[in-house]
Amino acid sequence: MADIKIQNMVASTVIAKELNLNKILNSIENTKYNPNQFPGLVYHITKPKVAFLLFKSGRVICTGAKNIGDIRNAVGQLYPKMKELGFDAIKPEVTIQNIVASVDLHVKLNLLELSLALGLENIEYEPEIFPGMVYRLDEPKVVFLFFGSGKIVCTGAKRKEDVVRAVDVITEELGKRGFL
Repeated sequence: MADIKIQNMVASTVIAKELNLNKILNSIENTKYNPNQFPGLVYHITKPKVAFLLFKSGRVICTGAKNIGDIRNAVGQLYPKMKELGFDAIKPEVTIQNIVASVDLHVKLNLLELSLALGLENIEYEPEIFPGMVYRLDEPKVVFLFFGSGKIVCTGAKRKEDVVRAVDVITEELGKRGFL
């Protein structure tokens, strides 16, 4: 059976109509802001361990969480901080943008044979450039990176259920073709 582990969830929200990033930089610890390099302020918190990207527009990206509860917890900590700093903070609605999961199939894979078996129309495999094989699944819409070790990275899902369903689809396909 495949072992699935959520590695990262990326979520977005809007916390205000406008943010003064220099004010945040000077008021909150664990922040970095260099507008010449990147237009967003980076803010790290430790519990849960996530990073926020805050933009002048009030848009916020949260990354590094392993589950939706951690995202809600982290955003729940950010909201009162923005209120305390005097921003017209909006109660944030969180949208998951991407889930990255690792999968261990517990078998070695011959990626050349696998790429031929799955059909080249959804495959990118150039071992001289990258050691993994990219496979695009249409339903659910995710991208897999297969490695010869039997490890897979799944990205592009917006719900944990989609990760599980995608892994079920691909393991069934691999089983039918004799790879598992």
